Order: sequence, then structure tokens, then C-alpha cells
Amino acid sequence: MAAPSQPQKSTYDVIVIGAGIQGSFTAYHLAQRHKDTLLLEQFLVPHSRGSSHGQSRIIRSAYPQEYYSRMMPESFRLWHQLEAETGTTLYRQTGLVLLGPPGEPELEACRRSLGVDEVLDAEALAQRFPGFRLQAGQVAVLDSTAGVLFADRALRAAQEVFRRHGGTLRDGEKVLHIEPGATVTVTTTAGVYKAPRLIITAGPWTGAFVEQLGLHLPLQPLRIDVCYWREKQPGSAGLGSVSPCFLTLGLSQAPHGIYGLPSIEYPGLMKVCHHHGSPIDPEKRDQIPPSAPRPDIGVLSSFISTYLPGLETQPAVMETCLYTNTPDEDFILDRHPKFSNIVIGAGFSGHGFKLAPTVGKLLCQLSLGEEPSYDMTHFAITRFPSVLGAAQ
Repeated sequence: MAAPSQPQKSTYDVIVIGAGIQGSFTAYHLAQRHKDTLLLEQFLVPHSRGSSHGQSRIIRSAYPQEYYSRMMPESFRLWHQLEAETGTTLYRQTGLVLLGPPGEPELEACRRSLGVDEVLDAEALAQRFPGFRLQAGQVAVLDSTAGVLFADRALRAAQEVFRRHGGTLRDGEKVLHIEPGATVTVTTTAGVYKAPRLIITAGPWTGAFVEQLGLHLPLQPLRIDVCYWREKQPGSAGLGSVSPCFLTLGLSQAPHGIYGLPSIEYPGLMKVCHHHGSPIDPEKRDQIPPSAPRPDIGVLSSFISTYLPGLETQPAVMETCLYTNTPDEDFILDRHPKFSNIVIGAGFSGHGFKLAPTVGKLLCQLSLGEEPSYDMTHFAITRFPSVLGAAQ
């Protein structure tokens, strides 16, 4: 990795801003296409200031939206390819149970996307996975392909292969200014770089960057409480490292959804989080006082006492993460409406990590002027009409 000092080289084929999982996979694909690529990161890596840190993320085939479920086979294939390229295990298959009321539209859509007919009632779920307690009348759908991605390890692996293919990652360089044009000029705290193509994958900082370019995207950074809950009696709750992940859909007790992963990061602790958070300025995420109210903890405690009775109802460990949400929680993967050589990947809304290998490929294709591999309608900037006038 280059040191954060004045570079000898200033001209590249492509510049990518933001070395989280999306930017790193975008750079990975570009380097594999023999494009001389610069990947810029404002913090020293690894860091925990954005959305790609931590040890674990859920990967699953089940998706209510068909346009995501169609991408998942390729994402699984590319994750396995990265494992082979680095000789590193990045995925543990645990299965996933989707919990909700029978007939709930998103739950039914997930069941159809999996092509499964088996639906578990409360008794069948408790027999198969003793740690879970459904309420009467509620059901579960099993995604046996699902599991846990080792997130920190995966990010390092993508960056390693990028550099192995000749890419340049410069960390500790904050981008100060972007000057659009046939050649884009990017000024950082350490130098000035030029390239005919720019890709912005800056997570919660993306909104500020594109505002420099006359574009006002409806991106809302959220501060998420990432909570770990201790077993009341070690091993007794059936929620050890071999238990499945879970995700709620349409439960009244969890209006934004709750998800959980088995005890991989901290032995004896299960990761259970509310898929929701508080609006935050990413520059001030660490300025929240410890005494600040955390309403999501109450939601999680109530859920755990009902559905996961083998866990303590107060978190043993609390960490934070940032989401960057769009109003519809679909991604933005598109060219700038005025500057077609600037591509934006943003708004991953807390569910983008598993799809990063495919997202990186799509952003690479957009940047190179190629026809994307998938229908991009749901990811277009034009679905937010009000932003277009600002970009003219």
C-alpha cells in the first residue's frame, strides 16, 4: 500500500473514492480488466468508521425482490472465487430462518425465490432449532444456502487481490474536491489525481461528494446499534456456533425487521440487531454521549424475551455501524445524469454487503460504458425525479 505522501504517479484509468466493500470490489473488477485503478480511502485501513467493518454479515439466497434474488447466484460464485484466489475462508454455511406471519407478502416472495414448499410452524421450528420460540400461528421459512460472511476478512481479501493485479490503494487521504470534465480531477489531502473515469462509493459521505457535482440524492446515514446477547446458560439455549441466522419479516414486534447471527464473533454471544437506527452526520458518529436514548434496545429486548428466551435481555456488548438508506431501500447504481464518466454506487441500506461482488461488477461495467449484466431500472437515479433538476 502506498504511503500517504505526495505520489509520484498522478494519472490513472479510473479513480474509485471509498475503499469499503463496494468500492474495493469495484476496484477489484477494474484491475482484473487491466485498468490502472486508484482506490482512495480517507481513513487508515482497517477502520471502523463506515459500513464495512465488523466480523460478520448474513449472506442469503432468499430475497423478497426478484431483482436481488437473481443476482445472488453470481454473488455466491464470486465470493467462492475470491476464497480460491486468496486461499482464505470467507463464508460459513449456517442456514437462515425467515420468521413471520403466514401469508405475509415478503415472506411468501422469499419462499418463492427459494423454490421451497416447506414452511415450519412453531413446534417444528422449536424441534429443529431449540433456541427459537415462534408465537402461535407464526411460521418460518428455511434458506439452507444462507450463512455468515466473515466481513473484515472479506474486505481485506478483495483489497489484496486488487493490489495483486496492479491496483493502487492509498489510505489516509481525504478527498477535498472533485472537478468534473472529460478528465476528472480529484484533489486530496496528499495530492492531485486525474482520470477519464471516476466512481464514487463513499458510503455515508457520498451525499456530500455528489452535492459538489450538483446532484442532491436522498441519502440518509443512520447510526445502528450492533448488539450481542449472552446465553443465560452457556450452550443450553441451542444458539451456539452451529445455529442458523434469522431474519424477521412483517412481525408487529419488529416494524423495521430484526436479524441475528450465531455466536461467531464473541463465544457465547448471539448478534441480534434492529434493522433501523437514528439519523447521523457521519462526521459526528462518535460524538453521541453514552447516556443518549437508545430506543432500539427496548425493541430488541422485548423481541428476545419472546422469541429467544435462552438469551439475556440486556446486551453484553454494543458496537455501532452506519447504514446509508434511500427512501425505498434500493441501491443507487448509475451514471451521473450530467457527467456520464462519473458513476455512483450508494444507498446500500444495510443489505448490500452480500451483493458486493456483483455490485462491483456492475459499477465497473457502467464506468467502462458497457451494457450492465442486469436490469438496472430499480437502481436508477431517475427514480428520484427531484434530483435531476439540481444536476442540470
